[in-house]
Formats: sequence, structure tokens, C-alpha cells
Amino acid sequence: MRNIKKIRIVALAVLVLFGSSCKKTGSATPTPVDDDGITYEISGNLFPNPERGFIRTLIVYSEGTGLNSVLLGSLADQNITMVLRLYYLDAFKDKALSAAEIALIESDMDKIRTAGLKAILRFAYTDNMSGTDAPLAIIEQHLDQLKPVFENNQDVIAFVQAGFIGAWGEWHSSSNGLANTDNQRKVLNKLLSVLPQDIMVQVRTPGYKQQIFGSTVPVESGIAYTAAAKARVGHHNDCFLTGGTEYGTYTNVTAEKQYISDEALYVPTGGETCPPSPGFDPNCIISRNEMKLLKWTYLNLDYYQPTLNAWRSSGCFDEFQANLGYRLALVSAKFPAQAIANSNISVKLNLTNRGYAPLYHPKNTYLVLKNKSTGTLYEKALDADLRNCKPLGTFTINETVSISGIPSGEYIIYLRITDKAASLKSRTAYSIRLANTGLWETENGGMHNLKQELKIN
Repeated sequence: MRNIKKIRIVALAVLVLFGSSCKKTGSATPTPVDDDGITYEISGNLFPNPERGFIRTLIVYSEGTGLNSVLLGSLADQNITMVLRLYYLDAFKDKALSAAEIALIESDMDKIRTAGLKAILRFAYTDNMSGTDAPLAIIEQHLDQLKPVFENNQDVIAFVQAGFIGAWGEWHSSSNGLANTDNQRKVLNKLLSVLPQDIMVQVRTPGYKQQIFGSTVPVESGIAYTAAAKARVGHHNDCFLTGGTEYGTYTNVTAEKQYISDEALYVPTGGETCPPSPGFDPNCIISRNEMKLLKWTYLNLDYYQPTLNAWRSSGCFDEFQANLGYRLALVSAKFPAQAIANSNISVKLNLTNRGYAPLYHPKNTYLVLKNKSTGTLYEKALDADLRNCKPLGTFTINETVSISGIPSGEYIIYLRITDKAASLKSRTAYSIRLANTGLWETENGGMHNLKQELKIN
């Protein structure tokens, strides 16, 4: 794929875009305060979190070799939690997908789940500008076949790139005349119809989305996270940080970047770099500013190596690894010291997001009380939607929580943020870790010890 990327870059050009440094931190002891209970120390250390950060790209052709479980299992040690799995359906341009092809995808998803990862999916028919894709009727047939695969594995599918049309599934150079707004709209709408509602799709350029929906108005809070098609479509840029129009990604560079910046409060942005245009230097400052502006949530580690290596040698690679996507941290918390059995308690938690992007997936947030004598855990759900903790913003959880059913005793208070899927709730790899010093414990599916106790009388 990478050898042909140079061809793709030229073709695309013919066919027409806060991070703080990571430092070790000191004492983990929270500081008592009068009004907000205690405050917490924020950490700059590197650690993995679901659905964000640097990714690996893994390509397979029709009925090819499945994912390598050993490779997948090693990625968490590199702070990688997502892979882009690109399926070339090159043997099925004129017929239905085979049982073997469906089995390959299902098996891959099982391996991804076992490894504690999530997948970004893309489907295409050719990796060559002069190659052929499939007609619309075949694409729709394949999407109908893939619907149960999407439903069976929605727990480990992070995003789906629109794909299918043209070389690399990037919506240009279609041999079947599909690289136009009408057919792109049909493919996108069909894809959205077969995907579970919580899975967002990414299109290759902002112009494609604007033309399909007939609007340059970005997604706003009023429709965010709803079933509205527009609210489910984000962006991927496979020629990021190359300067100018980024090989046709943009037409009106300034306006379209601002459009993505506004949209990315609610829909995801990610992709990969490629060779910079002559005279353009994607140095640390420029790259940081672009990632912050466009709210980048993931970036491919497999391409373009000179740019990635320049960040390593310049000292900003770890910064980007820490801040791509969300990076939530506790600022302070306040709880009562005592409560009466079967009553309610007031809970106040202040958080901040030091990452470049927000969360895009709904999570379950729990207050957990651990009995000091027996070790028994009692879990109470909070109503907070952490997707509303936006980059460089603060977010307050201020709720009244029932402690009904929890027996008298002394308890340590924990915070737990889990995947919404029941199949992943107990998996530490899928729980969100906050960027604080001395709070994270991997036991019991991953929880944060808030360093406060509650005595129930």
C-alpha cells in the first residue's frame, strides 16, 4: 500500500488539510480543600486508553490471512488501542461475499476483542488508481451481507470509514462512475442504514460531506449524538500535514478546516500523514496546532515515516501520543464523610480534558463503594455523559446518589468509567483511565481510588 501511495498523492493532486509535554509527576496524595473536598494531581505519563491515540494499519485481500493474535496482543505495550483493518474485496466485484470472507472478518473481530483493542474498518475493491471498483448494486449487496457482522461486533468497532468507491475506497477514480455526489450519498446512506446507531462513519474530505447534506453548517449540540445522519458522519484525512490543500482534501482551506474544527466537537477526525508539499515543514509547532484545531483523535503509525521520525527526534512524539483524542483528568472531588443507611449522598466531581478531542463513544460512569472489611463492591450509576467534557474545557458531575441497599460500614470511594457494551464492561482494557497520579487500579475492571472514605451508619 505504501509503495503505491506516491502514485495516489500525484493522482489526488491532479484530481484537484494544547498539548502539554509529558513529565513525570511527584506525590500522589490528594490535597484537602475547604469547598471542593480534595484536589488531585494531574499526570503527564503515557498510558493507553480506548478509541484514541496512534494506530496501526493492517491490510488484507479477499479471503486472505486473518489478524495475528501475537501482534495484536503486543500493541497495548505500545499504548496502541486501535487498528485500522482495511478489507480489499477484490475477488467480489461482481458477486456476493463468500462465507469464507464473512468468516475472516468475524474471526478478526474476535481476535481484536481478545486483545482488548477496537477496530476502524474500511472496505475497498482496488488499491490502484487504474483499478476497478464494484457497481452500486454490488456494494449495496455487500453492505446487506455485512450488516450482521456490524451488529455482532459493534462492541469493538470504533469507527467505519465510508470506503467502497474508487482506489483505496477514497471516493475518487471510480471505474463504475460512482465518484459523484449522488452515488456517494447512496453509498453513505446505505452504510449508515446497516450500521448500529452508535457507530460513526468518516468520509475522506469535508467537501464530500457538505455536498451530500447540502450544507456547510457543522454539526451542532442540538443534533449531536442523535440518529440524524449528519450527526453520525465525521472525517478522515489520509494526507494530513502536507501543506496547502493537502492533495485535494480541501478546496477552501481556511473555511473547511474551521468547519471540521467545529464539527469535531461531536464527530471524529483521524487519518495519516503523507509526504509534505515542497517547502512545507510539519514541525512540532505546526503539527500540534493542526491537531488541536482539527481535534484529531487518532493517527496512523505506519505512514509517513519521515514525518513521524521528525517528531521523535524533535521531542514531540510522546506529547502527541499522550494528547491525541481525549485525556480526561480529575481536578477535585467532594463527598460527605458520613451518611445514613438507605439515604442519598451528594457527589461533586470536577474534571478537565487536556487532549485534542472529546470522547465520541457513550460510556457508563459509576461511583463504586468498597467495604473496607469485606472488600465487597457496591456500584451506583451516575448520569454524567463524559462526551460533554470538551478539549481544554472543564466538566462537573454534580449528582445526588442513592445508597439504598448498601449495608452500614466503612467504605473507600472509587470512580469507574466503562465501555457501554455489557460484553466489555468488566474488561480493564476497555475502561477509561484518568490522567491523574496514584488513583488508577487495574483490579475489578479498572477503577480510580478517589482517596476518600464514607461511613454509613
